[in-house]
Amino acid sequence: MPPEIASCVTPRFSRRRMLAALTGLGVGTAAFQRALASQAEQAREVTPQMIAEAEWIAGIEFSEHDRESLARSVNRLLDDLEAIRSVELQNAVPPAVVFEPAPWLPPAVFGDRGKVQLREKTPPPKPADDDDLAFLPAGELAALVRTRQVSSVELMKLYLERLKQYDPALLCVVELTEELALRQAGRADREIAAGRYRGPLHGIPWGAKDLIAVPGYKTTWGALPFKDQQLDVTATVARRLDEAGAVLVAKLSLGALAMGDRWFGGMTRNPWNPKQGSSGSSAGSAAATAAGLVGFAIGSETLGSIISPSKRCGTTGLRPTFGRVSRYGCMTLSWSMDKLGPICRSVEDCALVLGAIHGFDGLDPSAVDRPFHWPLARDLSSLRVGYFESDEPLEARGDLAVLRELGVKLTPMKLPDDYPVSALDIILDTEAAAVFDELTRKGVTEGLNSWPGVFRKAAFVPAVEYLRANRIRTLLMHQMEEVMSAVDCYVNGDDLTLTNLTGHPTVVMPAGFQMADGVETPTSITFTGRLYGEAELLAVAHAWQQSTGHHLKRPPMAG
Repeated sequence: MPPEIASCVTPRFSRRRMLAALTGLGVGTAAFQRALASQAEQAREVTPQMIAEAEWIAGIEFSEHDRESLARSVNRLLDDLEAIRSVELQNAVPPAVVFEPAPWLPPAVFGDRGKVQLREKTPPPKPADDDDLAFLPAGELAALVRTRQVSSVELMKLYLERLKQYDPALLCVVELTEELALRQAGRADREIAAGRYRGPLHGIPWGAKDLIAVPGYKTTWGALPFKDQQLDVTATVARRLDEAGAVLVAKLSLGALAMGDRWFGGMTRNPWNPKQGSSGSSAGSAAATAAGLVGFAIGSETLGSIISPSKRCGTTGLRPTFGRVSRYGCMTLSWSMDKLGPICRSVEDCALVLGAIHGFDGLDPSAVDRPFHWPLARDLSSLRVGYFESDEPLEARGDLAVLRELGVKLTPMKLPDDYPVSALDIILDTEAAAVFDELTRKGVTEGLNSWPGVFRKAAFVPAVEYLRANRIRTLLMHQMEEVMSAVDCYVNGDDLTLTNLTGHPTVVMPAGFQMADGVETPTSITFTGRLYGEAELLAVAHAWQQSTGHHLKRPPMAG
């Protein structure tokens, strides 16, 4: 435990604890609860007399029998809370409740993960310029490595040099993993030379958002209280990429405890405009990928942390279906909303990475095996793509022009709007407050961005209301299933909170460029797919991307 936390002490009858207990019991009004908590803050127990005095302040009245009963109930609850909180809980311990985004589907078949392969193509010639090599999509790097035009060690050294060169401007690196990278790259070259090719990620350097644990290196969660933390755990995503032959070159920055782009090292910058933050919380993963500092990266999302920085930095990011990718060995923020996914330079790269990292591992109770096949065997013309109607004629809408040319079936649709989706943020806030309750109770606030206020507020959400919010979530899940039965994916939905609650996958990519503050920066387009429908989702996005080529443009500061 960090010394900043261990040195603090919380009294049994703190005002905050009293308020939480009274709120949980549903006792009286807010004024009554505050009045009683104020009296009991320094006391050894709550008495009927205290309750009577709080009644006077709040303007309510209980019988003497009710006062005695209520005093006993509150004291018992506080004793229970004290007993519960005496048990040390590590971040990795989940509750005995697992979110399932599609409970109506038949059980997953263990081991049925599908098949992923690189589309057959003639290997490109090795670029003469190192910058050109560094910015190639991972799929093209794979072809060069497989045909031994480029060695993994050569690529690894190139990316390490670029990380060192551009990190002072971008602040995207928490720690380089040079020793590990040298071992992995050397192994990859020996295996490929011996004819033991593991697949399209073999020998490709990558970067890990620094909430992914790798033994021998820090896992800081971007937060000052944990800046020296080392975890003797290999995250499943890191293990699976190692098994695929990928080469880890860096732990990359994230906003503190997965909020924003500010971490204890500063603000991670957007390679297109270094005066601007890269957005978060997968700040370093997006910045490093956009700047050609890694072949690809892994990010995570709870409420926008892959989509937002990918939009800002002009990368291609995939937030998979909830449960597609095991989160074992990664920082927990919200048990029912956290997701891991690739941040890359192309849609096909995202497919290749997803193929390596997805599936059941027996360690994350949410992780399941659902088949993922790439490339998609279906013809693109058979796919239905939803869009949202507007006053502008369909023929005049630029966001649909490429889709019309691709021959997909455009289908008008509408997202569910019967329920207060934005209010359901309390699910994330409450789970995060529970995960990091120790920080709140110990008074640790420095270097945590805006989390302390969120944690304090969420501590007063009654269990009844948290469960009520999740019941509304169930209704949303069924409504989304009905909506998605008519399409394979849809384009440009205003759906970030909705789909993070329901678990649907989204891919985002550059859609063009605009001038902002005198600097050319990327715009973006998103496609959202059916649960476990990443193959169809990525097929549409890949076709759109290949037709436009916006992903091939480089930020000017990075060569």
